[in-house]
Formats: sequence, structure tokens, C-alpha cells
Amino acid sequence: MSTGPGADSAPAPGTDPTTDSTPHGPGGTTRESPAPTGPDTAGDDAETTTARTPGKAGNSMFSSLRVRNYRLFAMGQVVSNTGTWMQRIAQDWLVFTLTGSATAVGLTVALQFLPILLFGLYGGVLADRCAKRKLLIVTQTAMGMTGIVLAVLTLTGHVEVWHVYATAFALGMVTVVDNPTRQTFVSEMVGPDQLRNAVSLNSANFQSARLVGPAVAGVLITGVGSGWAFLLNGLSFLAPIAGLLLMRTSELHPIDPVPRGKGQLREGLRHVRSRPELIWPIVLVGAIGTFGFNFPIWLTAFTDHVFDQGAGAYSLLNVLMAAGSVTGALLAARRNSSRMRLMVAAAGLFGVLQIVAAAAPTYWLFALLMLPIGIMGLTFNVTANSSVQLAADPAMRGRVMSLFMMVFVGGTPIGGPLMGWITDTYGARIGFASGGLVSLLSAGLVGLALARAAGLRMRVRGYRVTFVPRVPRAAALSPDPDTDPDPETGPTPEPDTGAVPAAEAVERKELTLAAPRPDGRP
Repeated sequence: MSTGPGADSAPAPGTDPTTDSTPHGPGGTTRESPAPTGPDTAGDDAETTTARTPGKAGNSMFSSLRVRNYRLFAMGQVVSNTGTWMQRIAQDWLVFTLTGSATAVGLTVALQFLPILLFGLYGGVLADRCAKRKLLIVTQTAMGMTGIVLAVLTLTGHVEVWHVYATAFALGMVTVVDNPTRQTFVSEMVGPDQLRNAVSLNSANFQSARLVGPAVAGVLITGVGSGWAFLLNGLSFLAPIAGLLLMRTSELHPIDPVPRGKGQLREGLRHVRSRPELIWPIVLVGAIGTFGFNFPIWLTAFTDHVFDQGAGAYSLLNVLMAAGSVTGALLAARRNSSRMRLMVAAAGLFGVLQIVAAAAPTYWLFALLMLPIGIMGLTFNVTANSSVQLAADPAMRGRVMSLFMMVFVGGTPIGGPLMGWITDTYGARIGFASGGLVSLLSAGLVGLALARAAGLRMRVRGYRVTFVPRVPRAAALSPDPDTDPDPETGPTPEPDTGAVPAAEAVERKELTLAAPRPDGRP
């Protein structure tokens, strides 16, 4: 990204400053234009907005697929995500076959996610330092190799459980770098105006693979064994690698890599801590990711202990939740803005639905509730992801997203055992309801913190809760010689200019959290 004097110059006549993607400089580096900021006056509901994408109004659900580079990326991800889900199922089944222990399966999952918790922030530093497209070619190749190594060991009959542990840990180490790089590379492919749509389609892509991958893995495991699932997963990474190689680099929106230096990790943390539009969404993502997304624990407990159903019923619950997640991601793709109010509301509804599902008296009612739970969970996640990316300084986006992914995924080794203990000790209903309660309380507290940061206060009128600008007490009590009535002559009439009176304007004003410019300046 150009940072010289010309980067901030006014656009040429006839161009729109909010959608400027003209190359600047010899390398084709583009300038990410700032998102519109300032107050909205669209009604009585005060609304906190972190970023409004500056794309054209009325973007379609699949508008980012018009970008050739992103289309290649998405096609490759469809294939590799399906392979990844195949390997997850086959890996767990192989470990259980080798050991007969559910604890061993849990250890395998923990080893795969532990590197993100321990080293996730360092992956973000590497993502900011390196050219993202080249780095992704390396990480995707390494991830494919882990599948091929495990396939060779399994198909030759030499696999042992420690081999699976080692490959799971190696895959987790590669994911440390791949996750923030892949997340932030999306903005380089589509630019800021299509970022939210692309993030939504990425989530729909992943959740669609969640519907297909386990089914294919089940057929392969039953028919020919786990080794072939590992092999197909390893080969599936050829698709995203080919897509990366076929991209037109001249059409990317690259951000100049950050030079190597001391204190870059601390610099990223300071950047997040000093920005309410970054720190509070990440806090909410961490709370809900750690305590609210433990569905393998809850769904198995409900299927077996509460409703006395079998494996087919458990599979149906997962399919319905995945279908809801795909729906939520596609609905999110139609929206043109990333609003904090939507993020907080989706998180709160997610918690409420979990509490309601915990009290469901029948299996079928419980199963039907998986659809809206999936929709709200993905709506929250997509909105938080795109909001944080748009609000972060592009030069620090890798470090910010590594923190985002670390708190969301890395909390699993902490929240999983805790929610599992509550579920085993007090029952599935209490366990599920406790996760929903944490989600609901977290949404409420973060919503109040964001409102306070935006200078808003809560107002309740009947059943309607809105946020309006906070009027300073001193201003409310001090007399205004221009508007306060004279005790002898009475109020001075104001000329009729057709404008909204000041008091009414304050009452109707809808504040937004000023979206920072993508180059980091307020």
C-alpha cells in the first residue's frame, strides 16, 4: 500500500473517492479507500456501526465472485475444505480404532488446536511481514503433505497413534500461519468494497463442505478404509495451489509487507487495545468461541442421555446446524455493511436460542432449533470477522486477525473441558443452558461497552430499547442565552428555516462509531 505523499492526494476528476482502486506506483499497489464515517439520521434507533463497506448499493449475494482472483480462490477452497472435513472424520475414527479410547480422540483434537493458542499471534506477525499469496502457496503445500504422509503410513499398515498425534500437531503449526494469512488475503483479492461479501461466502463455503465432507468420509472409511480419505485430502490442496498460481497479480490490492523489526507483536496488541471497535468484538468472539461453541459435547449428550437416540439422530442434528450456518452466511453476504448492532444482537439471540433449546421437551423440537442457532452463530461470526478486518490498520491486519482466530479457536482447549465437566456433572440441559447464558451475558456487556465508547445511552420506551446520544449533564443544566426564555419577555421565537429543531435533532440522531480509515488514520 502506498504510504508516500501521493497516497493521500485527492482523486482525479470524475472518480469516486470511496471506491478508488486505481493502481498507485509501479508495483500495482492500490490504495484502500476509507469507509464512509459520521452520523446517520435514518430514524429513531441509534445504531453503532464499525464499518460500512463502500461498495455499490445493492450488492448481490455472490457479487465478490465477479472478481476473477477471488473466484479462483473460492473454487480451490471448495475442494480443499471438503478434503479437510474428510480428514477430520477419518482421523478421529482412526485414533479410536487404534486405541479404543475417547480420551485419545480428544487429545488428538487438542494437539491440533493447541498451536493456535500458544503461537497464534506469531503467525499474524509472519502474515504481515510476507507477501501473502506466496506464503499461502507454502502453507497450503505443507498442509497437503501432512495428509499424504498420514495416508502412506495408513495404507502401508505402519501407522501408530503417535504418528497421528504428530501429524495433527504439525497441521496445527501450519494453521498458525495459514489462518491469518488466508483471512487477510481476501481483502487483497477483492478490495475493501467487497470484503464483507467475500468473508460471508468463505463461511458458506466452509459450512457447505461440512455437509459433504463427513458423508464422503463415511463412505470411504466403510468401503476402502481411512487411508484413502487422507490421500484425497492431501491431493485436494492441489486445487487452491493451482488457483493461487493462476491469479493475475496485477489485479490484486496488495499491502506492502511490514519490514522486520522489534516489538511488532506488542505493537499489534497495543493497536487492538486502543481501539474500541477492535477490542470489544474480539472480547465477544473469545467469550462465545470458548463457552458457546461446544456443540460436539452438547449434541452427543442430548442425543444419547436426554432423547435416547442413535448415531443417525446425532448426524441429523449436525446436518441441520450446518444448513443453518450456510443460510446465515448467505444472508450475511447480501448485506452491504458491518454493523456492531447486528453483531451484538446476533450474539444475544444465539445465547437465547441455546437456552430455549436446552429446555426443549422433544427431540424434533430440539432438532428444529438447530437451524436458527446455526443462522445466528454464523451471522455473529461473519459480522465480527468483517468488522474487525475493516477497522484494523491494513499494515497490522495479520496480527489483528491472528488474535481474532486465537481467541475464537484457541479457547477450545479451555472451554471444551469446562463445558464437558458441567454437562457430565449437572446434565446436558444445564450444560447447554450455561453456554447460552455466557453468550447472552457477554453480548449484553459488550453492547453496553460499545455504546459507551460511541457516546450513547440506553433509552427504554415500552417494549422498545434504543440508544441515543448522551447529553452532558453540564450542558443540560446550564442556561443558554440564545434559547432559554427570558423571565420577563418570554421565549424568543426562532425563525422558521425548515430545519429540524436542535432538541429534536439530538433526539433523532443516530450515531455511528467512526470507521477508521483503512490506512490507520482516524
